[in-house]
Amino acid sequence: MRIDETLLNEAKAYAARNGRSLNSVMEDALRQLINRSTEVAERPRVELVTSTAVPGFQSWAQERLDAGEKLEHILYDLDDEQQIRAAGEQEARGVAR
Repeated sequence: MRIDETLLNEAKAYAARNGRSLNSVMEDALRQLINRSTEVAERPRVELVTSTAVPGFQSWAQERLDAGEKLEHILYDLDDEQQIRAAGEQEARGVAR
């Protein structure tokens, strides 16, 4: 077996620092590599959801942008509306602030 000299020297230094034999360090490294590849193979495939939406802003937001409003101001208004709506819903449920 041929091992890059720099890598071998690092492995020897690691073994010495940790009071282990070079053989045990190499065995552990191989076990970790094999276990990692097995874990990856056993992982379920992840399906990414893609949107079918048309790119751009919703029509109400686009109208405001076309009228010259800054997006930042529209977002502040939207945040305020959501907070007002949430407060109204809490009030309707009888939740005290």
